[in-house]
Amino acid sequence: MESTGRVPLSDVVADCAKRWFKDTLKEAKAGDINMQVLVGQMYYHGYGIPKDGQKGRLWLTKASRVRSSVWRVGRKPPGYNASDSESEDLENDS
Repeated sequence: MESTGRVPLSDVVADCAKRWFKDTLKEAKAGDINMQVLVGQMYYHGYGIPKDGQKGRLWLTKASRVRSSVWRVGRKPPGYNASDSESEDLENDS
């Protein structure tokens, strides 16, 4: 069987997720609250990093010292932020 030199899409996506986590972690360590929340979400879901709820909680706790709404989105998929949650709350109140 001849090799086509193609990389499976799943490998490409996994590599992108790992690089996204690495970049996000760097910004989170530098103090970016949004990136701290994202790192917590990524740990909770194992997105770009092995799943680790304890590390996820640590990052969310750090971010929650500045923004209390962090806990509403902490276990949501990566990229889901507090403003998304607040708009959902408004829709549910009507």
